Amino acid sequence: MIIVLDAGHGLMTPGKRTPDGMREYEFNRSVAKYAKEKLESYNNIEVNMTHSDHLDVPLHTRTDFANSLNARCFVSIHANAYGGGWNDVGGIETYVYTTPTAESSRLAKTVQNELIKRTGLRNRGVKKANFHVLRETKMTSILVECGFMTNKHEASLLKTDAYRRLCAEAIVKGIASFYALTKSTKLYRVQTGAFSNYENALALSKKLKKAGFDSFIKQS
Repeated sequence: MIIVLDAGHGLMTPGKRTPDGMREYEFNRSVAKYAKEKLESYNNIEVNMTHSDHLDVPLHTRTDFANSLNARCFVSIHANAYGGGWNDVGGIETYVYTTPTAESSRLAKTVQNELIKRTGLRNRGVKKANFHVLRETKMTSILVECGFMTNKHEASLLKTDAYRRLCAEAIVKGIASFYALTKSTKLYRVQTGAFSNYENALALSKKLKKAGFDSFIKQS
């Protein structure tokens, strides 16, 4: 299953920053990075990113790339803003296209609920918009707004690594829950000895089995 994560905007996008200077992309890219790491701990998942730390990737380039992958879902990560200075408008909202698929609507609701549950911020709900990344993507697509850069309290959260990880956890939990993803299981082997003489290896193997431990002999 291919999942596309999109850190909205870019380092040089004008105007996309808090009144005191934090660029929105700094938040977006961190959340996308942590979400990718967490998603890759699930079975049969491939995660692709549309953004770049070196240039502002055009919107059509992002959606063309996502469409070329035959991806299952696309999640664009953002921080919101209202006006040009500090104010009290705040909360989290998730967007779908103006004529969303049933799957997009359900995924948006699931991710939105996880974000509210973990952050405790105001629930602004699931909304519809004619955003390029929602309109031009051929797969299930949502766009999350994880807080307002123009709200002093929320801006202080957006700047912290802890909050960025929290948002990533919520997004991943929503995706994993919605698609019933299963965690990868890692196995750790314990070696009790190595011998150049087969009889010595066999003797230890018998002792382990007698003590109730499964064992096998492998030649290296």
